[in-house]
Amino acid sequence: MPQVVDFENVSTSGLESSPVAEALAGLRANEARYYKNKFGHVFTVDPAPEAAETVDWVHRILKDERDLVISARPLEATTFEVDGTRMAYVFYESGLSINVMYGLDDGKKRAVGFKLSDGMDVPEELAPRFKFARQKSKLAGTIRGSFFVIKGEY
Repeated sequence: MPQVVDFENVSTSGLESSPVAEALAGLRANEARYYKNKFGHVFTVDPAPEAAETVDWVHRILKDERDLVISARPLEATTFEVDGTRMAYVFYESGLSINVMYGLDDGKKRAVGFKLSDGMDVPEELAPRFKFARQKSKLAGTIRGSFFVIKGEY
């Protein structure tokens, strides 16, 4: 059963094993608030084992596009469609969040985004390849983010 992410009463439910659980919960809530305000979408997550298809899709894109393998354990994932775009999120025990924005029509934007929870180090597999910009969030503190454009078909 999917868990609705509450961005008014932020909870670490499902993320307790993360060393930065509070910050990761804030990051997850920040995403939930964005989708509710912009698209009216209620952001839900499933435990990673129940969302294996989504996790596998994200990992295949990372591997095929940039030969990236994420070492952290996935805790939760979600996929949904808004405004002609398939969105997928995976939240990792390390505090990393990866999202895939995949425009369903040819010529639409397709990209992978990385967000680092406040207090976590840049993962070894990402450090030499990406520069991270900072943004402030009331829910998540300082978020560091980066992205790359998807070139293949998935």
